[in-house]
Amino acid sequence: MNQLKLQRINELARRAKAEGLTEAEREEQAALRQEYIEAVRMNLRGQLNNIDIVNADGTVENLGEKYGKKGH
Repeated sequence: MNQLKLQRINELARRAKAEGLTEAEREEQAALRQEYIEAVRMNLRGQLNNIDIVNADGTVENLGEKYGKKGH
């Protein structure tokens, strides 16, 4: 998600609190929020897939490989 979209999300949030939004703005806000949530989920999933755990016996286990790198 680029910086312009984040700025637009914040602008719409401020306007919603101050004066309210039109129906078109509410739809835009919902779409932008959904896109933001998906970006956060993808980022988190990518980070979790790259975590390595060192077991007590010294072996290294990659959680992404262990749990199948699920890409929901």
